[in-house]
Amino acid sequence: MSQLRASKPGLLLCTAICISIFLYLRNPSPEESEEKPTYPAVVECGFYPDELCSALFEGKEAAPQVAKFCKNTHESEILAHLHTAGNCSWMTQGLHFISRPLSAEEGNFSLAYVITGHKELAMFVQLLRAIYVPQNVYCIHIDEKAPKKHMTAVQTLINCFENIFISSKREKGANTGFLRLQAEINCMKDLVQSKLQWNYVINLCRQDFPIKTNREITHHIRSKWNDKNNTPGVIQPANIKSKTSQSPPKSTPEGNVYVSPNKGFKGEPPHNLTIYFGSAYYVLTRKFVQFVLSDIRARDMLQWSKDIRCPERHYWVTLNRIKERTGGC
Repeated sequence: MSQLRASKPGLLLCTAICISIFLYLRNPSPEESEEKPTYPAVVECGFYPDELCSALFEGKEAAPQVAKFCKNTHESEILAHLHTAGNCSWMTQGLHFISRPLSAEEGNFSLAYVITGHKELAMFVQLLRAIYVPQNVYCIHIDEKAPKKHMTAVQTLINCFENIFISSKREKGANTGFLRLQAEINCMKDLVQSKLQWNYVINLCRQDFPIKTNREITHHIRSKWNDKNNTPGVIQPANIKSKTSQSPPKSTPEGNVYVSPNKGFKGEPPHNLTIYFGSAYYVLTRKFVQFVLSDIRARDMLQWSKDIRCPERHYWVTLNRIKERTGGC
């Protein structure tokens, strides 16, 4: 007990010194305070924090607070790079973009991506960074309604890459429905005309994020879907059929949505096509994309789809069931 009493003064002195040093470091000198502000490092959070994900799934109370801190830290670093002048080498290295193919299998098999509907700049950069490799090609559709500073920031970033570009034709309000479908087709036209070669095209939208690496995606496509499309779907169920026969919801200039009083049924689909219902997401061969852009049935189907609900969930899967088209189911 006497040894414990004797150590207390030393412990208190040590504590006081530590607090003084902390306060000194926390309050920079006037000269230092005028320097350019720095942004927090993101090393502590990592890019794929397995421990944090496990804690979230296990419902640990501290996990949401840690996740929020890491999210804000990532966003601060990303926005700092996009809004600060600097050369491309500094920007791409600072944002940790992959600069070379990571395997021979990937290097010899290029993918194209169509990305639409992003509003949050930091989230878009994180998605692009996660799927980016130099042998792929990326078409970004920036909504016509996007703020000018958002467009400028995206353009600043993609100017550093030869294989990323903004769609030459932009739609207004292309989040869902026919405008999303048209925005993706606009990108496909640019991709086909690009001098860069690619084998398959994949679409992503809004808050999508990959759970597989580029190598895993490439390997799966080559081994499971060789020269075939992936557009899952079934013949349109009876309870869905009415939705393709009625006018879709309309939007007012103020942004309000209402259902049109005109519930007249549309005519039969063009060319006696059987309508299928499935996912708005796809993995399509280049040959199939060329078919979609050139075949009269595909063009007429696109025109017919303007007045139906959720055309993006019918268009691709229906065209993929045409027997003469290129690319198997």
